[in-house]
Amino acid sequence: MTGLNPFPPERSFDPWNFRTEAAVELSGARLTGYRLEAVDGVVGKVTGARLDPGDSYLVATIGKLFGQETVLPAGIVNHVDRTERRVYLDRSRDEIKQAPRLRAEEYDDPHRRDALAGYYAHTPHPSR
Repeated sequence: MTGLNPFPPERSFDPWNFRTEAAVELSGARLTGYRLEAVDGVVGKVTGARLDPGDSYLVATIGKLFGQETVLPAGIVNHVDRTERRVYLDRSRDEIKQAPRLRAEEYDDPHRRDALAGYYAHTPHPSR
């Protein structure tokens, strides 16, 4: 089972679940290597993913030359194109680059995880 957010973004932002309206089939998906597309262009590449209900995120390398690893909450995923091997996000490159960094091994730290979720909850996105 994948982590799908039952609440539309206009009702609430659920960072650790994929949105239902993204209409992606993620069960068994292998997203490693997919390009990450922000609303204004490529922002990085998926290096891992966690697809557990209420606990879903992408691990990504952000940046071109000296990319930094970070966790991206599932709630910012707009949709996935398996044919093109791209994950489309609903934030800009600058918003993603300016987000607090959270490496996958730091995910269990509630303060760091909450800081990242809070940042994305307060950044505008097209569906609001």
